[in-house]
Amino acid sequence: MADFVSGFWNMYVMGLVALSLLFCLFVLMSNNKRETGPVELHGHVWDENLAEYNNPLPRWWLYLFWLTLVFAVVYLILYPGFGNFKGILGWASVGQYQAETRKADERYAPIFAKYEGMDVAAVAADTEARAMGQRLFVTYCAQCHGSDARGAKGFPNLTDKAWHWGGEPETIKATITTGRIGVMTPFGPTLGADGVKDAANYVRSLAGLAHDSLRAQRGAELFKQNCVACHGPEAKGTPAMGAPDLTDSAWLYGSSEMTIMETITNGRTNRMPGFGEFLGDAKVHLLAAYVYGLSNQPAQ
Repeated sequence: MADFVSGFWNMYVMGLVALSLLFCLFVLMSNNKRETGPVELHGHVWDENLAEYNNPLPRWWLYLFWLTLVFAVVYLILYPGFGNFKGILGWASVGQYQAETRKADERYAPIFAKYEGMDVAAVAADTEARAMGQRLFVTYCAQCHGSDARGAKGFPNLTDKAWHWGGEPETIKATITTGRIGVMTPFGPTLGADGVKDAANYVRSLAGLAHDSLRAQRGAELFKQNCVACHGPEAKGTPAMGAPDLTDSAWLYGSSEMTIMETITNGRTNRMPGFGEFLGDAKVHLLAAYVYGLSNQPAQ
């Protein structure tokens, strides 16, 4: 990337802009001459008397082109566009964004401050706060979790009680603030094809799904040897590690035998980015309250 911000590229852009303007000037000057008579452009004649002539542009049309050229020069003097020259007005899109952000903060800061001092559960029960949290969710979270927060393959449903990392208010805030990285170790090389199938059938039996009972019996021992450390002896999961409960009906990637076998064989890696630095504490608090309320049904 360093090559694209070097002095060479700055001079390259400046030269390209200058040549473009000079070329436009040349075209306008060359079309500014009045011919004493019609001049054939190509010498082609159709239908005995139909020919193509190089007549000058109408003066009003030509003036419009001159106006655009003058506008371009004035613009490049006032605003950035000519290499790294910032323009005499010193305008920048970043500066405008920061100014608009400051203006918005001044307007909404008191509202955010009011809710930031409240308990998450109380904020979740507030109609106005819930509406604000929903707008934040649709803007920053719906791309992965869906506008209804019911998730998709690889993205958890936020409306149920199945929480990989825990559904307590402070845990939800921590998840939004710093993000999460969930990793499941691949066991394909360790268990082999038959072992993976046995383990998958045992996992399906834990959730009351259809399974091969003989394979599930063999898989129970494999589970104790390889999976208990993360999912626990009762397969209820370990929120501190992000290890899911395998006995409920919530399946992040799907509950079919083939999907579970794929998960056991290749493992899974999932990442949620952190939004704390971008949103700030007050917005994170509102967003956490909204997410908390999705599965806790705050009073209307």
